[in-house]
Amino acid sequence: MERVAGGVMRRVNLGGQGLVSTSLGLGCTALTGAYGPVDPDEAIRVVLRALDGGVSLIDLIDADGEAERLVGKAVAHRRDEALIATAPGTARWEGRGCVSRPEDLGRACDASLARLGVECIDLFVVDPGATVAPIEETMGAAGRLQDAGKIAHIGVRALDGDLLRRTHAARPVAAVAVEYSLWQRRAEWEVLPVARELGMGVVAGRPLGRGFLTGRITSPVQLGPGDVRRTDPRFSPESLEAELLRLRDAQGVAADMDVGIGRLAIAWLLTRGDDIVPVPSTRDLVHLEMNLTAAGILLPEPVKARLAGTYPLREE
Repeated sequence: MERVAGGVMRRVNLGGQGLVSTSLGLGCTALTGAYGPVDPDEAIRVVLRALDGGVSLIDLIDADGEAERLVGKAVAHRRDEALIATAPGTARWEGRGCVSRPEDLGRACDASLARLGVECIDLFVVDPGATVAPIEETMGAAGRLQDAGKIAHIGVRALDGDLLRRTHAARPVAAVAVEYSLWQRRAEWEVLPVARELGMGVVAGRPLGRGFLTGRITSPVQLGPGDVRRTDPRFSPESLEAELLRLRDAQGVAADMDVGIGRLAIAWLLTRGDDIVPVPSTRDLVHLEMNLTAAGILLPEPVKARLAGTYPLREE
């Protein structure tokens, strides 16, 4: 049987700069239509239900401008409950090209503020490695936005250890955004150790492996023509066939605990440290409820050991 902790969702320090989040966030990639059609009214209900469930971190880092607008509508009268994270990369969804120069950050930030209908973005996640200028110039531009009160904290997308150190030296970074799940543990090699060394929190994106760790995706034929997972090599027929063998082992662990594999995957990630906040993405209220309950599942050490055996840390 599953073991569930009592009480409400925990609040954690996301890094060492005073950024406080709940232990579980809400990812908004699914609200972009990346994984299938989105009903705008249902999307707003998902965000509101997440807030009702105690979630504070609303992750728009890999979302688009329309998702920002939906979230802005949802939090309009509940702004103090939401910790909004977004990224200047949303500009590319609106046909204006990627943010490739430091001076583009200000325009992108202003556009996000307008779409969200807020005066300040809680966590603005930049990608210094994607700009043509030196990291120090990009972080200087982000710092000027912070000094102007347009953003409260600066985050970065995952970089290698040396670049993370350079970024943080140029301007203090509150959190690093990286893909991290039971299925994809690459962040443990370098990103997590350096982030902890520097006092950064970790926003763990794709904690359900883009849906693979829910057990519902067993073949690429299940993916619609516009589904972004069609371009992900992990969802090729050959890769899925091999990965499903390991997933069945993990499903056995979940069955022994009387929980779903998706909930088990989130619960596992929550054991990796209080500085890590998983942000599972969904456009469905039922799936949201399942994700929320994962925050209360306690994993015994033997279960952690079995999962580590099924999904060992591998250098890739």
